[in-house]
Amino acid sequence: MVAVMPWEHTGSKIAAQHRERLAVVYVRQSTRQQVVGHQESTRLQYALVDRAVALGWEACRVVLIDDDLGKSGSSAEHRVGFQRLVAEISLGHVGLVLGTEMSRLARSGKDWYQLLELCALGGSLLADADGVYDPTEYNDRLVRHEVLCDRVEVKRLHRQAVAAA
Repeated sequence: MVAVMPWEHTGSKIAAQHRERLAVVYVRQSTRQQVVGHQESTRLQYALVDRAVALGWEACRVVLIDDDLGKSGSSAEHRVGFQRLVAEISLGHVGLVLGTEMSRLARSGKDWYQLLELCALGGSLLADADGVYDPTEYNDRLVRHEVLCDRVEVKRLHRQAVAAA
């Protein structure tokens, strides 16, 4: 059984117009080594299908995109799954995009903001382990931006530390 957070119950950001469209679970890990060595992460990402159902989507309306397993999120180039996700959002087919962390969707600011804008224009919501976000709401955009910036900053600091060692 998948837990539904209190703010995700009836009266939440999720409306009938979202549930009429697809829920898309995007699964990605950066390298083949991570896919093999971190199977729990992979399992948790696949379990987001159950979370979509718990949030009110029929199982047949949940699409799993896992084409990018073993591919870096540093750019959308060569990520067929991400490109498919962007296309489905652009066509208005997606009501909810789920990922264990929003930073899994895109590590580059360019790709992230393209995705965020398309979701806002198309009325698609984003969801991760912490909640459901509406990219048309300023506070939701700000929270997701801070998370992405924090992760980018941590990566930069890590690279500096490794280079200094």
